[in-house]
Amino acid sequence: MKGVSAQAQEVVDLVNAERAKAGCAALKIDDKLMTAAQRHSQDQADHRKMSHDGSDGSDVGDRLDRVGYTWRAYGENVAWNQRTPAAVMDAWMNSPGHRANLLNCSFTEIGVGVATSNGPYWTQDFGTPR
Repeated sequence: MKGVSAQAQEVVDLVNAERAKAGCAALKIDDKLMTAAQRHSQDQADHRKMSHDGSDGSDVGDRLDRVGYTWRAYGENVAWNQRTPAAVMDAWMNSPGHRANLLNCSFTEIGVGVATSNGPYWTQDFGTPR
């Protein structure tokens, strides 16, 4: 994908390094997942609320449907106030639920969003397409 921010690319690289250690295949960046993740990060920042629910009541499945991502399975990690990709990855890897998403070998694609206003707010959207 063109236009992937340096921070988002670093998160993807760190995710894939952890997945390699666990014997999982690397995730590929998907444009639609990137769009959904970035929009959700910005929505969280705009409303100063870290949540898996969007300000409009949407859940991750709704947001993936909106961007046209045809999913068989998905997962989402969100975080707030970690200043660097390494810091947010450390927080996610030390949380059992977030770690489970990161190391779920059935996921094949990823999108990462970061909104720096009022945050930063981070979103990882994982997917397995149909």
